[in-house]
Amino acid sequence: MIAAGCDVGSLTAEAVILKDGRICASKIIGVRALAALSAQQVMEEALNEAKLCFKDIDLCFSTGYGRYSIDFAKKNISEISCHGLGAFTVNPEIRTVVDIGGQDCKVISIDDAGMVSDFAMNDKCAAGTGRCLEILAKALGVELDQLGRLSQKAKRGVSITNKCSIFMEMEVLYHSYAGKKIPDIAFGINQAVAKRVASLARGIKIREKAAITGGVSKNPGVVSELEKLLGIKFTPLTVDPQIVGALGAAVFAHNELLGAQGRQQLAAG
Repeated sequence: MIAAGCDVGSLTAEAVILKDGRICASKIIGVRALAALSAQQVMEEALNEAKLCFKDIDLCFSTGYGRYSIDFAKKNISEISCHGLGAFTVNPEIRTVVDIGGQDCKVISIDDAGMVSDFAMNDKCAAGTGRCLEILAKALGVELDQLGRLSQKAKRGVSITNKCSIFMEMEVLYHSYAGKKIPDIAFGINQAVAKRVASLARGIKIREKAAITGGVSKNPGVVSELEKLLGIKFTPLTVDPQIVGALGAAVFAHNELLGAQGRQQLAAG
């Protein structure tokens, strides 16, 4: 039984393939000009890794901002549900998921079946997202994936006080022109993003154990500051946290296949 999940976001696209309920392949790529092209490419790469082809997939579900454009997916599911079930599938003890993606951030509370019981979401402003980090890294003149490591070298971290990404960018430039050290500014950037996510998270009850997913989960500066602000330690996941949404979509597809199989057995009986 082959189930697949495809997650196309604003910055990256992910695909996960399950064979009899276990991950047999996964891929992450940067998005292309169209969501459909991103989905096609990432799924082809995952299938190649699994030594499979499209006709081998019994059922595929999609998620993410581009989920409506994926024509090989039979159903689309919200990324909130997919990140919740995906994290729960990796570790059934998880009850809170913080997902920080390229275009939004979400704090999700899940029940003992991995289903969403409550959530808070910021999709109105870039601050507190991967896109905000991307803008501020560019203003600082460093690569996005350097921000986390740089902030860990800070001696006297600066404070970024604005809550709008446009004004945050101006603050970064101001500190840079004032001769502040790059690691100190990087610290301020990561702390500012963490503060936005923490403010959102306080809108719902944070339940242990908690996991962090999405591309920003790979930024140790944001993660450590967020842990301090929320007074928790995130539980490490045994899979790449960036594929959790696609994994959740694949698990939804797998569960539907199991249900259909059971219905067929009942009908035959």
